[in-house]
Amino acid sequence: MKKVYIIAEAGVNHNGSLENAKKLIEEAKIAGADAVKFQTFIPELNISKTAEKASYQKVNTGNNESQLEMVKKLFLNVDAHKEMIKHCERTGIEFLSTPFDLESIDILNDLGLQTIKIPSGEVTNFPYLKKLGKLNKRIILSTGMCFLGEIETAINLLIDAGTQRNKISLLHCNTEYPTPMEDVNLLAMKTMHNAFKLETGYSDHTLGIEIPIAAVALGATIIEKHFTLDKLMEGPDHKASLEPTELRAMIMAIRNIEKALGDGIKRPSPSESKNIAIARKSIHLIKDLPKGHIIGEGDLIMKRPGNGMTSVLIEYVIGKKLNSDLQEDHKLSWEDIL
Repeated sequence: MKKVYIIAEAGVNHNGSLENAKKLIEEAKIAGADAVKFQTFIPELNISKTAEKASYQKVNTGNNESQLEMVKKLFLNVDAHKEMIKHCERTGIEFLSTPFDLESIDILNDLGLQTIKIPSGEVTNFPYLKKLGKLNKRIILSTGMCFLGEIETAINLLIDAGTQRNKISLLHCNTEYPTPMEDVNLLAMKTMHNAFKLETGYSDHTLGIEIPIAAVALGATIIEKHFTLDKLMEGPDHKASLEPTELRAMIMAIRNIEKALGDGIKRPSPSESKNIAIARKSIHLIKDLPKGHIIGEGDLIMKRPGNGMTSVLIEYVIGKKLNSDLQEDHKLSWEDIL
C-alpha cells in the first residue's frame, strides 16, 4: 500500500499571527504529518461585502461582523508566506496552501509551490480551474458539496487547461463544520475512486479521529484534518479542529493501520509462523498398538503439537502397517509405517 500522505490543515487557525503559524508548523511536524496546509487569499477578491457568514461561523465568532470583516482578521501577506515556507524548510515539513482567488494562485506559483490544494468551494469556479490547470501542478481537489458530474467537469477543465491527469488527486469531503456522522458518507470516497481511477483520499471535518482512520482502512491515500493550538481560541475553525495531542494520536493510528493493511497476500506472517507447530495438530495413536498392526481410523487421534505427520495425510496412513510396537499418544512419523 502507498504510504498515506497526511496533511495537517492549519487553515486560518493562526488567527492572522505569523508566530501562531510557526507554532502550528512545529506542532504538525511533531505530530508526524507530511505537510502543513494554510489558506492564501486576498480578502476583497474572495468575499463580497454583503456575504454572510456560514452558520457554524456565526456560532463560533458571533454575528456582529460580515464574513469579509472576519476574514480580514485572518489574513497573512506574501512576506508572512515566505517566512512560513522558510520555517517549514527549517522544520522539515512540506508547506502547502489553498488559494481562494486568482491573484492568490499567482502568489503561490511565484513562491514555488508544486502542489496546490483546491477547496470544495472552487470546484465550480471555471476561471479559477482554467488558470490553475495551465500551471500543470500537482492538484489535490476537495469535493465537498459536489455531485459526481461536477467533479468530472472540474477534472476535465484542469486537464484541458494543461494539467496531466495523473497529477490530480481527489478528496471526499463534507463542508459542514463539524460534520454529523450520518452525513460523512465515507463509501462515496470509493465511488469516486472507481469512477475516476485517480488517487483518492478524505478531508475530514468531523469531531474526533475515528473517521480519518476508517478512511485509511477503506483505501484513502491522502488524509487532511484541521488542527489548532487550542480549541478555545477565537476564530471560525478552532472548535472543529484537533489539538496537537489529538493530531498525534490520529497520525499514530493511521500509521498503525498502514502497517496492518499489509500487501493482501494470504500467507503465514513471520510473527505467527513459530506458532504453526504449537497450534496445529499431528496424527497420534489413540492406544497401544503392536508391530504389524494394520492402522484403522479408530486407532488415530489428532493432537497438538503439529510438527509430526499432518492430519491432512490421514487417508494415506489408514491401511498401513506399523513397523514396531508403539504406545498410546505416540506421534506418528514416516518411519513408523510401511
